[in-house]
Amino acid sequence: MTDTASKPGQTEVWITGIGLATSLGEGLDANWAALGERRVNVDDKGFAPYVVHPLMPVTLDAQIPKKGDQRQMEAWQRIGTYAAGLALDSAGIKGNKDILSKIDMVVAAGGGERDLSVDTGVLNAEAKGNNAPGFLNERLMSDLRPTLFLAQLSNLLAGNIAIVHGVCGTSRTFMGEEVAGADAMRIALTRIASGESDIALVGGSHNGERKDLLVLYEFGDFNLKDKFASVWARKDHAGFALGSAGAFLVLESKAHAEARGAKPFAKLTNVVADLSRRKQPGDMAATLEKLWSKLPRREGKGAIITGATGAEPATSEERSFLGKHADFPVRATGTMFGHTMETQFPLGIALAALALSRGALFPPNDSTGLEIEMTDKPTQIVVVGAGHWRGEGMALVEAV
Repeated sequence: MTDTASKPGQTEVWITGIGLATSLGEGLDANWAALGERRVNVDDKGFAPYVVHPLMPVTLDAQIPKKGDQRQMEAWQRIGTYAAGLALDSAGIKGNKDILSKIDMVVAAGGGERDLSVDTGVLNAEAKGNNAPGFLNERLMSDLRPTLFLAQLSNLLAGNIAIVHGVCGTSRTFMGEEVAGADAMRIALTRIASGESDIALVGGSHNGERKDLLVLYEFGDFNLKDKFASVWARKDHAGFALGSAGAFLVLESKAHAEARGAKPFAKLTNVVADLSRRKQPGDMAATLEKLWSKLPRREGKGAIITGATGAEPATSEERSFLGKHADFPVRATGTMFGHTMETQFPLGIALAALALSRGALFPPNDSTGLEIEMTDKPTQIVVVGAGHWRGEGMALVEAV
């Protein structure tokens, strides 16, 4: 994993479109208003004892008009396809076949969703001893609907975006939890900055309202249980609250944007990523410090938006790193949106661009005092992403 920056002779990369569908609402105004009001949307009953941030209901027909398309997607794909449509709308290129025919797509996605009723039936039969030779194959062949296999392919999110929105350029899908989002942003930026691409749709989606995921993460004792608390207040009650969200951005070269009269939210200057071994205490904090040193010189009024998870020991290590940069006001997206895995890093960049375009950092939502008010107009925001288990990323987003 390497760093990417706009160097002399390389093109400036603008963020010209943002699409958000989250637990706080749909679109930029709804999410910005919720952040300003310090609103948090959590469900601690539906999946008890686990806490989740459920998606705010959306009218799918607005971005996915065909019911057949909606039916063949699982929830995470519907969320992502919807958010991608919002980003294309935001950039003013929805339905523009000339641009859509060449726009690159870089997606961060996890694995597909399970058919819980089939899984439960198989396990119950096994427990009762009904496991004759060939039993499992027979049940899987007869019980699983064919579309489930498509719903479990990570690159089908990109496929559905292509089908529904007519995005026909190159396509790449990254897997690997949080760092997949950082690499998706890094590759998209690299291609545009080097002149290989003019415009890209990049982002991810996540459905946190999944019993199979909650079981998976419970095996590692990662889930937040029983009661909600801000990310920084979870040290003695550690864990992440999974969140449902789609976050997509349109990145394009300054020249391409200007040629079509597009206005930027902000510019994406640099994305760096790494993979700390995390063998000894302090390893992750040291890696974050190394990534920080690779970012271009930070001048003007800066802030940090982090995807800190609330899981330990990663969150304490990140807090140690943040303590060395206490002059930068911090905001943790996990408090308001929950932890959205692959989507957390693109979500952070989207919020950074939105804050820069609106000339203000949204207020702190933290009971510990780590997050402080920022009255100055930010000119630079560093987005930090440290995985709950592996992977670190960092980006510099700047005002235009």
